[in-house]
Amino acid sequence: MSDFPVTVFHNPACGTSRNVLAMIEAAGYRPEVVEYMQAGWTADQLRALFAEAGLTPRDALRGKEAAAIDPALTDPATPDEAILEAMLAHPVLVNRPIVRTPRGAAMCRPSEKVFDLLDHRPERFVKEDGEVVELG
Repeated sequence: MSDFPVTVFHNPACGTSRNVLAMIEAAGYRPEVVEYMQAGWTADQLRALFAEAGLTPRDALRGKEAAAIDPALTDPATPDEAILEAMLAHPVLVNRPIVRTPRGAAMCRPSEKVFDLLDHRPERFVKEDGEVVELG
């Protein structure tokens, strides 16, 4: 649906990200999929995406990976700019998935949050773990 573009910043190793992508496709969209773990990020790209989604770098930080890569990143005193720089060096630090549509951008956790960004949705969706999401 080219008149309603959908972009998914996706990590195929993440179950939530896979579910969001499948939900978008089940709603009839052919999203642009950006596998940011391969493509990486630019500082301007992250700043713009976070601003559009109403997130700070700290909001978008994936804490589990941050603690493993550099525990100082989880310290409340660590400035957002330092977190952003770490995200550029280690794309896995960005929580996922982030979806952008004409309705805005959001980190889609839980995965059902993606439906707020679409102009239509399926009546029902079954997640990969078997959980049924009734939307009709």
